Amino acid sequence: MDQEVAIVLVSGGMDSCVTAAIAAQSYCLAFLHVNYGQRTEARELEAFNRIADHYRVEQRLVVSIEHLKAIGGSALTDKSIPVPEHNALPASSMQSPIPSTYVPFRNAHLLSIAVSWAEVIDARKIFIGAVEEDSSGYPDCREVFYEAFNRVIETGTKPETRIEIVTPLIHLTKPAIVRKGVELQAPLKLTWSCYQGSEKACGRCESCLLRLKGFREAGVPDPIPYES
Repeated sequence: MDQEVAIVLVSGGMDSCVTAAIAAQSYCLAFLHVNYGQRTEARELEAFNRIADHYRVEQRLVVSIEHLKAIGGSALTDKSIPVPEHNALPASSMQSPIPSTYVPFRNAHLLSIAVSWAEVIDARKIFIGAVEEDSSGYPDCREVFYEAFNRVIETGTKPETRIEIVTPLIHLTKPAIVRKGVELQAPLKLTWSCYQGSEKACGRCESCLLRLKGFREAGVPDPIPYES
């Protein structure tokens, strides 16, 4: 029998890459990538295509939703708002104020596109690499958000539609995600996480720091280049 199709939201970052590796164990993959006017849009798209090539994904959808840049309100889409840089992460990211890199309600936009596509290609699962336990504290990365969105899907799609959002990393720490990626031979060297650098990762933004922390605590060298 043919494998069931699963859509994987792939930003090009480490978390989405490991999520793809998990989904690849049981499903035929369809990759979705969304450009929304973020600073490293071109570099993230490059990472997406390299990861898709690695997994030999034939069904790929790349969508542009530039209205998120027009709306603004985030350091990732508005260059007048500086990307916060840190020497170290706060003691607990989840207890800190929501950072300026939060893109207002972004994941709802991404998931809506994924659900529309899933209805057309008859995909039953939508995988997203959201992390709640060890992350920046974005409200649309919480488990309760995805539970609510699954209810929205059930209510707002055709009666015969059966689509479920799957968040396999939601309760994992960054070191655990790195170890899972290594275990599944995910192509971590192809990923990109930096919020502001495209040639080399800055190593100073919160995304870089969370990534570096994960590799360091997992005892695995990070394979991407950083500014010295």
